Amino acid sequence: MLLFIFIILQNPWIDQYVHHLRNASVETAKQKDKLYLEIEEKAKQYEIPAQDAKLDKVWKAIPGYNGLKVDIAVSYKNMKKLGTFNEQMLMYKQIPPKVHLSDLPPEAIYRGHPDKPMVAFLINVAWGNEHIPKMLATLKKHDIKATFFLEGRWVKNNPDMAKMIVDAGHEVGNHSYSHPDLKTMSNKAIHEQLIKTNEVIEATTGVKCKWFAPPSGSYRDDVVKIAHELQMGTIMWSVDTIDWQKPSPSVIVERVLSKIHPGAMVLMHPTASTAQALDSLIVLIKKKEYEISNVSTLLDEERIVRK
Repeated sequence: MLLFIFIILQNPWIDQYVHHLRNASVETAKQKDKLYLEIEEKAKQYEIPAQDAKLDKVWKAIPGYNGLKVDIAVSYKNMKKLGTFNEQMLMYKQIPPKVHLSDLPPEAIYRGHPDKPMVAFLINVAWGNEHIPKMLATLKKHDIKATFFLEGRWVKNNPDMAKMIVDAGHEVGNHSYSHPDLKTMSNKAIHEQLIKTNEVIEATTGVKCKWFAPPSGSYRDDVVKIAHELQMGTIMWSVDTIDWQKPSPSVIVERVLSKIHPGAMVLMHPTASTAQALDSLIVLIKKKEYEISNVSTLLDEERIVRK
């Protein structure tokens, strides 16, 4: 008899069954727990639906944005010791949208999602070498990553500076090879401009470009489609420093702050004015409670959650 009982107790199927019963009893206890039921009941009012990527008549392609759903089990665990409901202790799961930016037909992108409290710095580089080190130092001081769109010819002539930008952790993109007006060029010539730039950037820095910025913002639908065929999204901007006109640093700061918005993409170049304005610009944008990052981070669907 003792041997029989021993054999039964050592049976792995019995162990699994007992484990299942214990889990079931825990779940039952949770269901009967007043706090758990309260969290479950109130969870819906804190949920935010995901927003699909879409095409807009003005802003063209707009990325999607994750929704939020209360993680009831983890929230219950957080509040169990307290014994009462506390919305500050709610934990969330991010819920992705059904339609992503990659699902949309090729269109230019002018901004991030309008609900995302983040902006991106776009720095187009075809000249201005003398100002790049100062700009990199300012970005490093504030722990900010930007996206530098590099002209291919510039990279060929300044490989060490291109590597310096990448080594500092910044994103780099394609800005054509010789800064032509792509809108007026043949499809074959456009393709050659983009391919040649991708090749020189990858050979110099090891980076494969995923974003393309048309020189002077000049493009037609064919330009966007060719970039898409080369697995690059076409990036424009929603806030322009117009720093190539060499305004005073204070004018640049005022110009940007007067137009800054959630999801903004801020266009700049390595100029003396921007290099001097950048520190104040960063501080004041952060005071408006915007995060600052590169294009990829701005356009991803990750929701910024603030308690």
